[in-house]
Amino acid sequence: MDWKKELNRWKEEENIDGSLKEQLELLDEAELEDAFYKELEFGTGGMRGKLGPGTNRMNVYTVRKAAKGLAEYVKNKKGDSIVIAYDSRYLSETFAVETARVAGAEGVKAYVFSSLRPTPELSFAVRHLGADAGVVITASHNPPEYNGFKVYNEDGGQLPPAEAEKMITLVQKVENELEVDTEEAGTLEEKGLLAWVDTDVDEAYLEAVQGIRLSDDIDKDMSIIFTPLHGTAHPLVTDSLKRAGFTNVSLVEAQAEPDPEFSTVASPNPEETQAFTLAMEKGQKTGAELLIATDPDADRVGLAVPGEDGDYRVLNGNQTGALMLDYILSQNEELPDNKIMIKTIVTSEMGRAIASKYGARTLDTLTGFKFIGEKIREFEASGEATFAFGYEESYGYLVSSFVRDKDAVQASLMGAEMAAHWKKKGYTLLEALEELYKEHGYYIEGMDSLKLEGRAGTEKIARIVDSFRETELKKAGGLEVLATEDYQSSERIFADGTKETIHLPKSNVVKFILEEDSWFCLRPSGTEPKLKCYYGVKSRDREESEELLEALRAEVSEKWHAVN
Repeated sequence: MDWKKELNRWKEEENIDGSLKEQLELLDEAELEDAFYKELEFGTGGMRGKLGPGTNRMNVYTVRKAAKGLAEYVKNKKGDSIVIAYDSRYLSETFAVETARVAGAEGVKAYVFSSLRPTPELSFAVRHLGADAGVVITASHNPPEYNGFKVYNEDGGQLPPAEAEKMITLVQKVENELEVDTEEAGTLEEKGLLAWVDTDVDEAYLEAVQGIRLSDDIDKDMSIIFTPLHGTAHPLVTDSLKRAGFTNVSLVEAQAEPDPEFSTVASPNPEETQAFTLAMEKGQKTGAELLIATDPDADRVGLAVPGEDGDYRVLNGNQTGALMLDYILSQNEELPDNKIMIKTIVTSEMGRAIASKYGARTLDTLTGFKFIGEKIREFEASGEATFAFGYEESYGYLVSSFVRDKDAVQASLMGAEMAAHWKKKGYTLLEALEELYKEHGYYIEGMDSLKLEGRAGTEKIARIVDSFRETELKKAGGLEVLATEDYQSSERIFADGTKETIHLPKSNVVKFILEEDSWFCLRPSGTEPKLKCYYGVKSRDREESEELLEALRAEVSEKWHAVN
């Protein structure tokens, strides 16, 4: 794209939004280039970007363009309705209504939540209302200056690659985002093309969440502190815990109300210990036994529990996933012999060991819960396997498939039940985790990221991944390389030169399989301007695993920083 030409097109538009026009005047040349040098793209989490003017920004015009493409996508599938939800971010409600206005102008009915709701409830609502697609306006746990447009298909799952490509093609056919037709909300209501949804869907969803419970033989008086981190989870998580009989649940009041600035945290991300600061302070005063934190759109959840020294420890995503998987498979005797656990390629191998113990298969997918949702749908149709649990290292878990995306409301309830189960047996979650390590081995994981913004950053990330792809590694961190998995060429290349096909969608990802059940994987983020590198090691001793991980991270990091 000629960014100056695109900039002039916006400047010459007489009816452009006044606030956006004012913002344009405040940007320097570098900022203007970044805002107009390309169009926002759909990645692993849909369309997501910084708020502001420009074709590479989230604003009413880029949202309208995406909504127009979605409406065409729905009509091409002979559909006639969508569901729209939104979170607590800046302009989320505006973008939700704009999406409905565009859809209605195209003859597609929109069911819109009249106030903010979590992402997993949107997934549920698409299925519950029999709609043909869904949208949630969210940027998950990104900084306050971001927002996004995440699209779901009629199954309630995020668009997998083939469907996303169709959607992208239709969006790209919209020649001028400044001239997309809209209709007034009141007119659409009169025509029956806009309907507001609320408590009926909430109640149906909450009832389904209660269905995941596995045992009442637990200590329901366990002290729990919950924080929604200024997001959407407050009513549904607290209601779910109350309905399940948990009598000792308190809220971090300072973080209970929606706040687009997420003013009490550096980042509203339960993957980061700082997000638990206020919950930990309250926990120390009250002696809480479990802390629960959800991200703004309530698809990710973090758990923290007291250690031996009394300080709280935040479980990482792999640890929580391993504990949940073990609890679910140990308690759910109704699961059939063809049960399957689904995880991503950058999620700990510990889950595979646990699943095997209980006679469950493990299936790996590319990073992104849309691939897990896609497999659930396939297995439901074929009867080949029965979904038992799905998770990814980035704090996303799905207990039951009435939702087709990661669900922090389900995971919060299951985390509380699991902790209460172990408490009654005399264990904390940390002690239960230690027992799993002793049984299966000390699996320890890590992740490093390199933030590189703008066009130059995108190009450098590609060069780094290519440099690893093109280098024939023999050892990494003192461990032999057994195989290289190139998901762009769909090849698994073994050390002896033999090859086999990887039956997953193509993606710019490279993974190195090392001896001793160890590995590392490089992947450009689909939602942020970052290169991510994931690591996993295993030994029979915690100290040895920590040393292996440190050596591996140091060597790989040195290699990627050496790339110009």
